[in-house]
Amino acid sequence: MRVVILGGTGNISTSIVRLLVAQGHEVTCYNRGQSSVDLPAGVRIINGDRQDREKFEQTMQQEKFDAAIDMISFNREDAESSIRAFRGVQQFVQCSTVCTYGVEYEWMPVTEDHQLRPISGYGQGKVDADTALMEAYYRDGFPVTILKPSTTYGPQSGVLRQVAWDFSWIDRILKGKPILICGDGKAPHSFLHVDDAAKAFAGVLGKKHCLGQTYNVVPRGFTTWEQQHKLAMKVLGREVELVGVPLQTLKSFDAGRFGICEEIFMHNDYYSCEKLMRDVPEFIPTVSLEEGMRQVFEVMKQENRIPNSDNETWEDEIIAAYRGAFAPLAAKA
Repeated sequence: MRVVILGGTGNISTSIVRLLVAQGHEVTCYNRGQSSVDLPAGVRIINGDRQDREKFEQTMQQEKFDAAIDMISFNREDAESSIRAFRGVQQFVQCSTVCTYGVEYEWMPVTEDHQLRPISGYGQGKVDADTALMEAYYRDGFPVTILKPSTTYGPQSGVLRQVAWDFSWIDRILKGKPILICGDGKAPHSFLHVDDAAKAFAGVLGKKHCLGQTYNVVPRGFTTWEQQHKLAMKVLGREVELVGVPLQTLKSFDAGRFGICEEIFMHNDYYSCEKLMRDVPEFIPTVSLEEGMRQVFEVMKQENRIPNSDNETWEDEIIAAYRGAFAPLAAKA
C-alpha cells in the first residue's frame, strides 16, 4: 500500500515507519522536517505544516494515498482537516489515547465501550477529534480506525517515572539516592514498547472489519508503579528507597511539576486489549518491560541523555521536608 504518516519521526511513529517499510509498503512521511531522526532508506519525506490547512489538504488529495496514519491530530479542527485531506483513501488510522477515558471507571480492565470522561486538555482534544472522525464514518463512510495507546516508551522517548516528567530519577538510582513515588505506588498502569505499539498501527491496515472501530493499544495485564520502579532498579543494578508521598503534599511544594501524576499516573489505570488481539492477530507484544528498559537505558546512557541528578535539588528537598514533618510523630509513637 501507499501509506502516508502524518508525523513519522515521533516516539511511536518512528517504529511504525520501520515496520511498514519492512513489510514492503511504500511509505511517505508528512512533517515540518524539524526532527533529526534517521528514517529507513526509501522513505519519502514531504515537508509541510498541517496547520496550513489549505496547502496540506491540497497536497494530500493530489498524492492519492491508499492509507493514512495520523499521529499529530489533537483536536476537532485537525480531524476535520484530515477528513477533507483524505477523501478517497481506503483507510485512515487515528492515533488517539486512553486519556480519553479519564480516571473514573465503572469497570476494569477498561474496554472501548466505556464512557469517556477526560480530565485533561489533551484527553478532551482527542475526544473531540475522535468524535469528528466517527461522525464522518457514520455520515459518509469515512474509513477511520481509532487506536488508543497508553504509556508507550522507547529509545527515543525514554522511560518515564510516576511523579513527574523527568529523567533524573534514572541517575538517582545509579547513585543510590532515594526516589519519590506517589502514595504507596500500588496504582496499576499499562506500559508498551513502541515496537509493539507499531504492530497495532500496521496490523489494522487493509482490514475492513477494523473500519469504524476503536481499539486500546496496551498489553495484557498491568504493572504497578512500585513494580516499574523496582524493575528499573534491577536493570540498573542498584536498589534504592522508594519514598511515598501523597499527591497533595507533592503539589504543595511545586504544583506545576506533578501535572502528569495528577492527570493520569496516580490513578488506577487498567485497560483491555482483548478486542485488538481478536481483530488484529498480528498484535502480539513481545518486548518485556525489563528487556525494553534495558534497551532504553543503554541508549540514553550512550547518547548522554540521563540528566545529572546532582544538579536537581527538588527531590531531595521534598524528601527531607516530608521526613522532617513526620519525624516528631514517629518519635512520639
